[in-house]
Amino acid sequence: MPRLTPEELQAARDRVVPDVVAEGLHVLFCGINPGLMTAATGHHFARPGNRFWPALHRSGFTPRLLKPSEQGELPTYGLGITNVVARASARADELSAEEYREGGRLLARKVERLRPRWLAVVGVTAYRAAFDDRKARVGPQSLLIGDTRVWVLPNPSGLNAHWTLETMAREFALLREAAELPDATGDPSP
Repeated sequence: MPRLTPEELQAARDRVVPDVVAEGLHVLFCGINPGLMTAATGHHFARPGNRFWPALHRSGFTPRLLKPSEQGELPTYGLGITNVVARASARADELSAEEYREGGRLLARKVERLRPRWLAVVGVTAYRAAFDDRKARVGPQSLLIGDTRVWVLPNPSGLNAHWTLETMAREFALLREAAELPDATGDPSP
């Protein structure tokens, strides 16, 4: 990935990154909002320290480690990516409570239209804010959006030091197993 200048990153502020979606996905992953690297490149979870792509692979969702630039391959595995809040920012704490609530409403409409089997929100704080569920924890939720079940995954940002790549991959694997998807890596043990 080419190195971006601070000016190029700042120019990406407030951009919207297109979703990677299709109807009837197995799992629609939902980030908080695009970071500046994601907005500048147009590739979800593009910051080098972000652990989304490694966790996705290690958990068995994909047969190999995909690069952010290969995000277009996700629908071939029955996977997609969207965000709670569409606009890019340097940090998630730049988003307002109303942006989260409105993002949750728009996300629910998107899920009703696309009908994935599972919505996987990566970030418990974002899920709590978007769906007004202060007691939510990582794991399956009681919320249903139409027939879509909801799972909250840990935030894959490198800043979330509470979760290691290994513990994060185990949580992703639990979702894969709940979605009744085979291990794409061919590894019989999660």
